[in-house]
Amino acid sequence: MKIIYVTGCLGFIGSYFTRKALKMGWKVFGIDKLTYAANRDLLEEFTTAPNFTFLKEDIKDLNHLYDCDYVVNFAAESHVDNSILNSDQFVNSNILGVKNLLELVRSKNSNSGNKPIFFQISTDEVYGDIIDGDHTESDLLKPSNPYSASKASADMLINAWARTYGVEYLILRPTNNYGIGQYPEKLVPLSVKNLMRNRKIRLHNDGTPVRNWLHADDTAEAVLLLINSEVKNEIFNVAGGFEQSNIDTVKKIISSYCESPVDVDNFIDFSYSRDGQDMRYALNDSKLRSLGWAPKKKFDDEIDAIVAYYKTNFIW
Repeated sequence: MKIIYVTGCLGFIGSYFTRKALKMGWKVFGIDKLTYAANRDLLEEFTTAPNFTFLKEDIKDLNHLYDCDYVVNFAAESHVDNSILNSDQFVNSNILGVKNLLELVRSKNSNSGNKPIFFQISTDEVYGDIIDGDHTESDLLKPSNPYSASKASADMLINAWARTYGVEYLILRPTNNYGIGQYPEKLVPLSVKNLMRNRKIRLHNDGTPVRNWLHADDTAEAVLLLINSEVKNEIFNVAGGFEQSNIDTVKKIISSYCESPVDVDNFIDFSYSRDGQDMRYALNDSKLRSLGWAPKKKFDDEIDAIVAYYKTNFIW
């Protein structure tokens, strides 16, 4: 039986993976700071499992690890707009928090002989944008905003702790995640929230930026596969394989919400422009697919159910 720590276990992607890890029968120490984006309702679900232990902790202040096989770090501040307004929390969580976790893992290596693998959930945004083609794992990191810079910094820390101290690691860089349970500051749930409140959906840069959409369940499956494959000291991209401009994404959300033909332009505010905006993200994930992973969820097949869920189950 594997013993793992899952930080950000009540967050969006972290909760998808926590559920899968518990079903595998693994012992899970779930860590969450319980910030505004945490889904506290999940605690009731997870704590019914005898193999789950919850720890309310900030990863920056955590001071002990029990013997374990993996520390899987989903905990992060992740909203680009928030990072532009105030980057302090992004530095604290995404850089200093990761540094503290790496030190705890290093201490386990040195003091107890237990050698957990540090598994970082990164982002496609560390590469910056790319107009043509796609990024591979060996490409240079060129982040464009404080959020992506904080995640790239964490990846660099991991590389340094691996080379200097021998910490074993995995890094997974997903594209844009979507699904049920996402806090409504991200495009899909925020669009539904605004429609419910008769507010226009604000799109920056005329809605032209392109994103590659990946369901959170498929991301969690990638994490599970890599742990079960027992690979280590590698970086993997993971992409949903479905590119779409933000304007086309929002048009699909509006059409699904209204359930009848409408003039979608009446629902959109194009007046907003984001500083440091990346125009297109695209990843080559052939390395991960060679291990047998492939996305099971398709955006166009899932969006109606996701919109319907948020219409009737808005928890924030």
